[in-house]
Amino acid sequence: MPYLIVGIDTGKTSAIACIGLNGKPMKVKARIFAEQRWYVDEISGAGIPIVIASDKKNGSETVVKLASAFDAELYTPDEDISVAKKKEIARKYGIRNVHERDALSAALSAYNKHASKLNQAARLAGDASEDEKDRIKALVIKKHSVNEAMTGKSARRFVR
Repeated sequence: MPYLIVGIDTGKTSAIACIGLNGKPMKVKARIFAEQRWYVDEISGAGIPIVIASDKKNGSETVVKLASAFDAELYTPDEDISVAKKKEIARKYGIRNVHERDALSAALSAYNKHASKLNQAARLAGDASEDEKDRIKALVIKKHSVNEAMTGKSARRFVR
């Protein structure tokens, strides 16, 4: 299963946006009156979440609980992501639903935070398989050095 960065938008209408560790959207979905189980099922069906992200500086209780439930890094931006930035992302990816837009904005913001380290890990992994590169990237997000992730000296319990 692929490793994911997941953006969450909560409220009466909720949404998730799952992106791969290459920054490409894999699943974007919204639901009215979503419960915790819906988030868990949708995310688990898409892959292994490494980061759970919010578009708000103060992540909602649901976002915090999901990050904890998946043992994923919680990402909240330093400032709420502006509507102008969200609209730019929506245009680029052809998203019309505002909740999906907000979730995707959260996921991409979290990805951008890690992008330089992820690119470095992919570069140093050279001709390793894509699965191995993603495993290394996931370990880097989990706060292991690129060297630890590549040499296998990182936490064995995380490697799936």
